[in-house]
Amino acid sequence: MAGGVIRAAEFFAGIGLVRTALEPLGVQVVWANDIKQAKFNAYRANYPDADKHFKVVDIRKVDAADLPPRIDLATSSFPCIDLSLAGNRLGLDGTQSGMFFEFARILEGMRQRPSVVLLENVHGFATSHGGKDIERAFVKLSELDYSLDVLAIDAKHFVPQSRPRMFIVGISKDKLPKSSHIGVPAPSDVRPPWVTALHKRHSSTCDMHYLDLPPLPEGPKDLNGVVDHDVPADAWWDAGRVDAFVGSLSPVQRSRFEALRDQDIISYRSAYRRTRQGVSMWELRRDAIAGCLRTTGGGSSKQALVELGMRREPRIRWMTPNEYARLMGADSYRLVAGTPNQQLFGFGDAVVVDVVRWIGQHYLIPVLASDKAGEG
Repeated sequence: MAGGVIRAAEFFAGIGLVRTALEPLGVQVVWANDIKQAKFNAYRANYPDADKHFKVVDIRKVDAADLPPRIDLATSSFPCIDLSLAGNRLGLDGTQSGMFFEFARILEGMRQRPSVVLLENVHGFATSHGGKDIERAFVKLSELDYSLDVLAIDAKHFVPQSRPRMFIVGISKDKLPKSSHIGVPAPSDVRPPWVTALHKRHSSTCDMHYLDLPPLPEGPKDLNGVVDHDVPADAWWDAGRVDAFVGSLSPVQRSRFEALRDQDIISYRSAYRRTRQGVSMWELRRDAIAGCLRTTGGGSSKQALVELGMRREPRIRWMTPNEYARLMGADSYRLVAGTPNQQLFGFGDAVVVDVVRWIGQHYLIPVLASDKAGEG
């Protein structure tokens, strides 16, 4: 590391929540990119130095020479749409998720590659094209002299949102810390059986390692700490719209709705639209946390907040950008740029701050600190 500072490049930076997660741990983002101007605007509203290092550009137009020297850590939240089970499943052959190879191209061209890389994507990456896509990614990263580890973390361990994501950690083969292990890790909360199967399946063709990690925290069980109580009165839906919501519920959903309404306490549930047998209908989550936030674009992408209890008339409204921010662990994020829909889109397309900070604290920073000690 240069002068004891961890210098990072944030690929597919979005609104900058990787930076939000890692900066308190001593990481300095010295280069970032995204193709969306609206995301840059949100990033700059929170990080005024963005004009110096954030490039609004298609990654296909970025060359390794465009990056500053001495990058210690490169992070990549490349697009998930072609890998998601809710997407088109084109995998790494898709025009968006295929941007992984552009990230790899830039790494390959760097005179001095980062000691550590962190990639984030959906679980569907592991099964895309019968597992061939993740194999292609593993092989490419191994060719770039990285040893690989895989983590699977659901954000519900940190925030009241179910958001399962997988993370690939690559460490330069000559920088593996002494605390790393070679072989197949035992199943754990961060490496469930499907992750250990990846280690076993690919250990013969790629360099694989793992580090011991502490158990994940328990996580909140309801939305009470998320709800925005300062919304305008007209944000709540009128009686006709509430009746239409209730009328779309299935018998099972209606029973759940009425049980919550008749409780002696006020509780909150997230709700989302689903198409069942060609019919659009609303569904309440069975538990008291939010479903996975998504980019706004129709269908089930936007979540509603339902207030029930005390035998009162139910109240329903769309979730606010402030609530999305809290669900992403970005409570202090300044929402001063863009329209509400752009803000919802930015959070739906981002990483959860607490998850990345946990990985930074327990994995990335210790590895980079070990590297620094080795240089000394």
